[in-house]
Amino acid sequence: MQKAIVIGSGIGGIACALRLQKKGYAVTVFEANDTLGGKMGSLSKVGFRWDTGPSLFTMPHFVDELFELFSLNPRDYFNYKQKENICTYFWEDGTTFSASANLNKFIQEAAHTFNEPRIQLQKYLTKSKKKYELTAPIFLEQSLHKYATYFSFKTLNALLKSYQLQINQSLNDVNHHCFSDARLVQLFNRYATYNGSSPYQTPGIMSMIPHLEMHYGTYFPEGGMYAIVHSLYHLALKVGVQFKLNEPVIKINHQNKKVSNIQTTKAEYKADIIISNMDIYATYQHLLKDTKQPHRSLQQERSSSALIFYWGINTTFEQLDLHNIFFSDAYQEEFNCIFAQRTLSNDPTVYINISSKDKRDDAPTGCENWFVMINAPGNYGQDWDELKQEAKKNIIHKLNRLLDIDLEKLILTEEILDPVKIEANTSSYRGALYGAASNSKFAAFLRHPNFSSHIKNLYFCGGSVHPGGGIPLCLLSAKIVSNLIQNA
Repeated sequence: MQKAIVIGSGIGGIACALRLQKKGYAVTVFEANDTLGGKMGSLSKVGFRWDTGPSLFTMPHFVDELFELFSLNPRDYFNYKQKENICTYFWEDGTTFSASANLNKFIQEAAHTFNEPRIQLQKYLTKSKKKYELTAPIFLEQSLHKYATYFSFKTLNALLKSYQLQINQSLNDVNHHCFSDARLVQLFNRYATYNGSSPYQTPGIMSMIPHLEMHYGTYFPEGGMYAIVHSLYHLALKVGVQFKLNEPVIKINHQNKKVSNIQTTKAEYKADIIISNMDIYATYQHLLKDTKQPHRSLQQERSSSALIFYWGINTTFEQLDLHNIFFSDAYQEEFNCIFAQRTLSNDPTVYINISSKDKRDDAPTGCENWFVMINAPGNYGQDWDELKQEAKKNIIHKLNRLLDIDLEKLILTEEILDPVKIEANTSSYRGALYGAASNSKFAAFLRHPNFSSHIKNLYFCGGSVHPGGGIPLCLLSAKIVSNLIQNA
């Protein structure tokens, strides 16, 4: 039986392992840490539990697919429920808006709240859907770096209608042209952060992202976000995938321009196929030092990182939901701070995820577990101790003002995750959450492909390569890799 090795156990790596096991390979996953999941983790402390990484779950059918590959009913192993509201938004002028997952209800309530014509909202979301349908078969579901991708009816159709994609405008320009209310522009601008970019730089094609949330819905997994990793891990064990934790890979070896084996801190392991689920920068810098470096890909601007406070809160808030956004009053300056000045804004947009709203045992009775995140620059050697102290003060001041509370007295316990720790824990260059940023219209084409053009049988998956970061795209990267590899 041919052997396949996957380096890294992020969700893309586990999905890749499952797909190759189904193809007939004997698959082993190597993980440097003592836990699985990459950026998806779980933290428990004094009766509170937090999901430490991604908190938004959409397009759950991509997870279900992995169970269905093995003719298993996903509902016997993994379950989730759809949320009625996508997110609750707060502005400094006192406006609060709960975005309904029901498209017609969203349009009706947004039209009323922001005094925008319903037809304008409908037109925007219809264009969002068309952009997704035009681009998904090319940019998300296939390798951008294979000629065959460009010789199909879907590709030709997309090229003929490329004017509809608005790649020569920024997302902010597109939204500003569509809506007169600055709050609604800001609401749709925030979708740039889904791939760690700035709405003032990322192309207008990114206005397709709202369609993903509103058409496919947002969900909460039973057991929390880490249940996704947990369920896929147990599926992998069930079908024969092997896992080696606490065993960092230190080199990918190759002979005659073809992979031969890997070297770990403990031994060498032969392989016919090798897939790296590590950050692409770390893969080349640490595991492929003797290989020609893809400088254009590696030198791309990195995406934003994050500063996250995990707070145990000694009360509950009826006005808050699973997902909550408290907007900056100086949004463009916030992104200028992140990408140009490489620092934190004094008025950051604050995201609060509260999984105890749906999983009550994530917090003691009468309490809530707050995952409080602001977008941050990557790690460029800043004084993070000072930045964290200042950020905490600004966040608390903002939430006190908008929620009319004294938050500091309610925080029972605290843990902090910053770009330095993200980089150290996950080998993500500069702590970037999504690999390269998408702050140009060429970014998708410069993102590293899912295969090596110099070493045969070497592949790449995960958020730092094509098609990008986030749970759905990481799962799609695994599918693309699987489609590139022949059956054993």
